[in-house]
Amino acid sequence: MLDRRDFLKTTVVASMAAADPQVNVQSPRLFPGFAARRIQTSGAVIHTLAGGSGPPLLLIHGYPQTHVEWHKLAPTLAQRFTVVMTDLRGYGDSSKPPDGEMHVNYSKRAMALDQVEVMKHFGFEKFPVIGQDRGGRVTHRMALDHPDTVTHAAVLDIIPTYYLYTHVDIQFVQAYFHWFNYLRAAPGPEDELKASTAARKARATNEIQLEYLRTSSTPENIHAMCEDYRAGASIDLKHDEADLRKKITCPLRVLWAEKGAMGRIYDVMKIWKERGTKVTGRPLPGGHNLQEDVPDMVLEEIQALTKA
Repeated sequence: MLDRRDFLKTTVVASMAAADPQVNVQSPRLFPGFAARRIQTSGAVIHTLAGGSGPPLLLIHGYPQTHVEWHKLAPTLAQRFTVVMTDLRGYGDSSKPPDGEMHVNYSKRAMALDQVEVMKHFGFEKFPVIGQDRGGRVTHRMALDHPDTVTHAAVLDIIPTYYLYTHVDIQFVQAYFHWFNYLRAAPGPEDELKASTAARKARATNEIQLEYLRTSSTPENIHAMCEDYRAGASIDLKHDEADLRKKITCPLRVLWAEKGAMGRIYDVMKIWKERGTKVTGRPLPGGHNLQEDVPDMVLEEIQALTKA
């Protein structure tokens, strides 16, 4: 039997489906009360989950995950916010556009525009954004390209792409070898990833890992993920270099893994304070996937940020 809260959430999903035929009436299993959509943007079709009520909040995942990485946070956040989660273009169940010249269709500028257009689909012109890993890089670009849209931002366990590629040393190469490996021309990296993901899928028993691997092991997804990194080392650098004097003007919360390489190698706060005007942050006692390792602490940070 449904309790009152579950009944209300089910009613909301049903009403959303009546208004939008692209809504999947059956809530995704890991996100009860949320509705799944496929939203057409100007450059892709973005798989999206939305649920809850109240002011908007956009959550963007990292590599090689999908929106599923927010499964420990989204239900609680939905008690206060209208939570929107997406699969970045090329990831999960979102479409995989052709590469484009200089990998332009996987630029963070293109990915950021997807997110803005998804939120407009829901009627949200302004909203806070939380991005982890690759999603953090999309968040960074969104805050620069759409400063009147992003009201607050948080980036989890990253420093700016431009800084990384212009300060390469042996520590960076050893800690983040895939940043260089995936830049090689197709199909070399793709073939290696196909083999490694197939092996992981054969061994996986955890339902969350199986869900990630359901999509991240497909040839189309693997190629798109490599394109994401190739764009990061080409067209994204051109965009970033052109905007080096631009500052993120909204409140920016920077969180990084106390146990990870990012904080060990770099002065994370110093680097981000050069990129924004209202930057705060701290390390958290988890690994790279903070939203899964220390979800309660990340939840507190998000709630505090959106009250700022």
